[in-house]
Amino acid sequence: MATEQKAQTYDGIMSDLKAGRYQPLYYLMGDESYYIDQISDYIAEHALQPEERDFNQTVMFGSDVTAAQVADAARRYPMMAERQVVIVKEAQNIKQTDQLEKYFKQPMKSTVLVMCHKNGTVDGRKREYLKAIRSAGILFESKKLRDRDLPPFIENYLRQRQVSIDPKSTQLIAEAIGADLSRLTGELDKVILSLPANDRRVTPQVVEDQIGVSKEFNGFELRDAIVNRNVYKANQIIKYFDSNPKAGSLYAFLPLLFSYFQNLMIAFYAPNRQSQEGVAEWLELRSPWAAKDYMTGMRNFSGMKVMQIISKFREIDAKSKGLDNPNTGPGELMKELIFYILH
Repeated sequence: MATEQKAQTYDGIMSDLKAGRYQPLYYLMGDESYYIDQISDYIAEHALQPEERDFNQTVMFGSDVTAAQVADAARRYPMMAERQVVIVKEAQNIKQTDQLEKYFKQPMKSTVLVMCHKNGTVDGRKREYLKAIRSAGILFESKKLRDRDLPPFIENYLRQRQVSIDPKSTQLIAEAIGADLSRLTGELDKVILSLPANDRRVTPQVVEDQIGVSKEFNGFELRDAIVNRNVYKANQIIKYFDSNPKAGSLYAFLPLLFSYFQNLMIAFYAPNRQSQEGVAEWLELRSPWAAKDYMTGMRNFSGMKVMQIISKFREIDAKSKGLDNPNTGPGELMKELIFYILH
């Protein structure tokens, strides 16, 4: 059972594929296309030898085929090869799935069928269909990463390529790129290529040069200034973005700052809030180091003030969407918010 569970994760699936262990079916679904593409691309490139692909690898699109056509293709025998590969892209566009369900109940052992179902998942009410998928092979859901999961992803991606990165640079990249993993990995690859052979470290200066994120004026530095109640620096950053709208939107800072104060409110209820390790465990942070800002925040803001700040965030968010706000611009709204937080 443990092996079966492992195979349902991205790392488990890739580990099996690299070991040459292929399943008759990979049903890849979800809102994050990156993992779906990584698995299907690996199978397309490694399941067959180059000379076997002409007759044994088929790529189909869900909007162009029926379930019966996919099932028929999957039932074919390989030609002068151990297996054949059938990849169905945009599988979510196949409307009637009865013939597929029938095939899944008796899949061909010599076929590797890859169903790429993006931008959603199989309707949970199709219990028999899901049961048939699981009985045939792998059912994998590729979920969007949460913001808190981006730093570990970035660190791991670079570590696998023998590149190190400091926490500040990690946060800068996560905030600048966000959770679009295809774009994020593309930017990371660009950064990796820029590094000299004798210095495989990503620093804030590298991030600024390669991704275009200022190491002095960014959301990370704004949050740091607010946490430490550095009024001058916070206003400098707000003024910079107000004067340089191409550098980034002030609205982008709202979720980042709100998330911090929301967690800070929770930190006040930690059973062991005097301990950095205790706060990190309570907030489910990836390391005690990540709790440092919350320890500082609890020293610089009272619980009552944090509650009032959260309420102010909601007010500013509403105004930014035009509610009870006919003409106040984003720059002025951010100045109002920062003034309220720091005074």
